[in-house]
Amino acid sequence: MKISPREVKLEALLRSSALVADGFMGRDARRAEDVIQADAEILARRGLTPAMVARRMRELTAAGRAGLGDPVETGGLRVSVEEYKGVLVCPWGHPGRYAKRVTTAERPATGAALTWTDLNVHLIEAHGFFEGRGSAFRIEPETAAEFLFPTAAKSE
Repeated sequence: MKISPREVKLEALLRSSALVADGFMGRDARRAEDVIQADAEILARRGLTPAMVARRMRELTAAGRAGLGDPVETGGLRVSVEEYKGVLVCPWGHPGRYAKRVTTAERPATGAALTWTDLNVHLIEAHGFFEGRGSAFRIEPETAAEFLFPTAAKSE
């Protein structure tokens, strides 16, 4: 299938370090569209959507921010938020600016943890994009599903 000039430009931007160090695709050789589709299928097998994952991440970031730098306990999770100067932009060209904020949620009972940025939340919510394999902030959809929705149906 032929890809449009806009898609070619997006692919190049996702693989470059123009917006973030080492790019959004990591070592993943697949096209972004294929990454998005594969990740959506993983979530769908669990009855989840990227929007549901992003919404839960956003809720946890909000809870963590209330701690003003100290970890916050919520729903069996320990959530901490670190804020840095500056903003990040969406490679798809959305006009928003996303704080350089890193949220880490940990399940103390098991030691399992998940880390994300505000830009991750936007990319998942608006584009279904969890980043490419090997990128610094790739979030594996199955890991996110298991961590954020531990009672959701397991994939077959």
